Amino acid sequence: MRTSDFDYDLPESFIAQTPVEPRDSSRLLVLKRDAGTLEHRIFREIGEYLHPNDLLVLNQTRVIPARIFARKPTGGRVELLLLRRRDELSWEVLVGGKGLRAGSRVKVEEGPGAEIIEVLNGSERLIRFDEPVEPYFPKIGNVPLPPYIHEKLNDPERYQTVYAREPGSAAAPTAGLHFTPRLLDELQKQGVKTAYVTLHVGLDTFAPVTESNPQEHKIHTEWCELTQETADAINQTKQSGGRVIAVGTTSVRTLESASRYSKSDNSTLDESISNADYRISAFTGPTSLYILPGYQFKVVDAMITNFHLPKSTLIMLVSAFAGREQILQTYETAKREGYRFYSFGDAMLIL
Repeated sequence: MRTSDFDYDLPESFIAQTPVEPRDSSRLLVLKRDAGTLEHRIFREIGEYLHPNDLLVLNQTRVIPARIFARKPTGGRVELLLLRRRDELSWEVLVGGKGLRAGSRVKVEEGPGAEIIEVLNGSERLIRFDEPVEPYFPKIGNVPLPPYIHEKLNDPERYQTVYAREPGSAAAPTAGLHFTPRLLDELQKQGVKTAYVTLHVGLDTFAPVTESNPQEHKIHTEWCELTQETADAINQTKQSGGRVIAVGTTSVRTLESASRYSKSDNSTLDESISNADYRISAFTGPTSLYILPGYQFKVVDAMITNFHLPKSTLIMLVSAFAGREQILQTYETAKREGYRFYSFGDAMLIL
């Protein structure tokens, strides 16, 4: 297995720069793994593929306005992109500006002062604010968009899911952007259940794998939570013969991470355990789960996802679920059919 095995050509014109309106009018490419067939639909029609007792698992993280600006004592302006909160005052940040060594101080524009505590990898720094920075977000914060989106986003809420509740992400769980409150209500009336997890998405999610052997890549760590309420819903779904449908790769990582720490009949969950005996437990903590082809999925039966960057850990994850060759062939079909790619693009339902 080589990283180049997950490469494909994508002209820039295929990268969606703005979201469609309404959200659920995006296109939906349905891939049935076993049959190898494709169907072209509109996202609002997704209910035709879902059954009563199926469980949609949605990531309720909310993107924070993590892009802020500060001044050095010399007056020079620097950009700070908040990546992860370490504690009440300390954050890992990506800095845009020179001379920011350990011990350097900056003053956030219309916000608190801060000190660089540690130089991390490349442009990453550990910074400690003089007071919590979150209360200043409404005044100083800007929503960070992925580097491949160049158009200005007039409504920042369009880079949030309609069910976003838990602030903490530097990027949106984009598979969920297609849902509207009305569509979720319609699915509920159809008998489709919903449950929520939280995984705070880091900007590393956009980073391509640079090692020639993907197994040598050190995947980013993200914080996630699967509550006991969601665990109960998953167990009930499995035992009643329903499907667990992950909305987005972030939900996949959370579900599969939790499965690694769950027990059933005093043995670690594996593919030999029947749905009748299925048990998953609540889980909270960091995950660095790296899903490559060959991985055996323990929880996820189907997934909703967008189209991913070449040579990224995300295209490797969906390749593990549906097969590398099948995914790459599907992407070629999507290009021929004019689907829109990446964060504001169209969706896939992989059954």
